[in-house]
Amino acid sequence: MANKLKVGIVGAHRGSSYFQPFSTIAETDVTAVCDINEATLQSVAERFNVPHQFTDYTEMLDAVDLVVLATPENLHVPQSIEALEAGKHVISEVTAAVKLEECYDLVRAVRKSSAKYTMAENTCYSKHNVLIRNMVETGMFGDVYFGEGEYVHNVKSLHHDADGNPTWRYYWQVGINRCNYATHSLGPVLQWFGERVVSVCSLGTGVKTDSEHAMEDTVMMLCKTESDGLIKIRIDMLSNRPANSYFSLQGTKGCYESSRGLGAAPKLWLSEFGISEQWRPLSQFDDLLPERWKNPPAEAQNVGDLGEYFKVRDFIDSILNDTTPPLDVYAAMDFTVPGLVSEESIANGGAPVEVPDFRESE
Repeated sequence: MANKLKVGIVGAHRGSSYFQPFSTIAETDVTAVCDINEATLQSVAERFNVPHQFTDYTEMLDAVDLVVLATPENLHVPQSIEALEAGKHVISEVTAAVKLEECYDLVRAVRKSSAKYTMAENTCYSKHNVLIRNMVETGMFGDVYFGEGEYVHNVKSLHHDADGNPTWRYYWQVGINRCNYATHSLGPVLQWFGERVVSVCSLGTGVKTDSEHAMEDTVMMLCKTESDGLIKIRIDMLSNRPANSYFSLQGTKGCYESSRGLGAAPKLWLSEFGISEQWRPLSQFDDLLPERWKNPPAEAQNVGDLGEYFKVRDFIDSILNDTTPPLDVYAAMDFTVPGLVSEESIANGGAPVEVPDFRESE
């Protein structure tokens, strides 16, 4: 089609995961890639046949309509604001921000800009999480009041580059003692609840396996929601163990638990089963997925992960139709800010800390 949205991907390594979904969407064309590592930049540009390469982000902005920020976390806000002020749409990787004060700057920039912003939390687009959300919204779980999310991923090998220099993860993922990187675990659960977190209490296990970092090995965060619900989040990026991601949900009419690994199946129980209290595999309920998941559009057929396709497709549709993106700046704040303010709670022995509502900020 004519007048395609020109897309620039910033951060060639992580950003390479976006080429496939964009390549299937007729209204977009990835025309530029940007990275400060020239070898990575050249390799990715050649692999995906990208016509324009940049090492300067500001220079690239002049050549595109939309940017994908697959860059270190501490760059997300300044790069988002620069793009928004230039009238460029923004897809930001997680987390949206690394400091509470810069969250206000980001929200102000989104409000002032004619362009749109989204935070690309991929766990909100995983098949199982989408299915549970659909079942919650149809009332099958009744009133939900407790949920869990765990992100356990030993990433110590990513804290230094090949030359032994500290990477951004060294400083921003494990260099601060708080429930860092909580969006993967919190995002889907908040969507199930349909509300925001109003306060958090957070504690850690102490530093056990890697004394080089400020973050405790396991950090727990208890979140109170607007309806007095409770969400328990575990973040662990240091413990010596295999990776795992886990979710659970409890409502007045049913409950759900995702897999714990080793072939275990996600399972649920609903009161509509009758007196039986036996679990059932979640796979038995695939017919309750949203229609687009059961019968994806033709352009999605060549994308290996439907969630990655819908994550991008939804944002492009919001631009074309001038609608609010499903994961807009306020959702980004809802997912990100509880983890940021958990630092204060940990420092004060687990004392409750209020989570600001950015919908009410000036």
